[in-house]
Amino acid sequence: MIIIYTSKFEKEYKSLSLDVKKAVEKKEAVFRKNPFDQSLNTHKLRGRLKEYWSWSVDYEYRIIFYLKNKKEAWFLSVGNHDIYY
Repeated sequence: MIIIYTSKFEKEYKSLSLDVKKAVEKKEAVFRKNPFDQSLNTHKLRGRLKEYWSWSVDYEYRIIFYLKNKKEAWFLSVGNHDIYY
């Protein structure tokens, strides 16, 4: 899976704690192999974000992404549940 990081995602990622960054990197490795791995809890979003997907880093943190095709995803945002608003 090819991942494109938007500038918004990169900015948000830089502000995360080192522990959360490590968790993101670990889960991203799983995502690259299978974006729908059960451990990621990948799901389609609704409402104004209905064109996007999300997966869980842990209980608090999420990544919102756009699935361009079967081989490419764009990471749009990372953070707690506030990223949905």
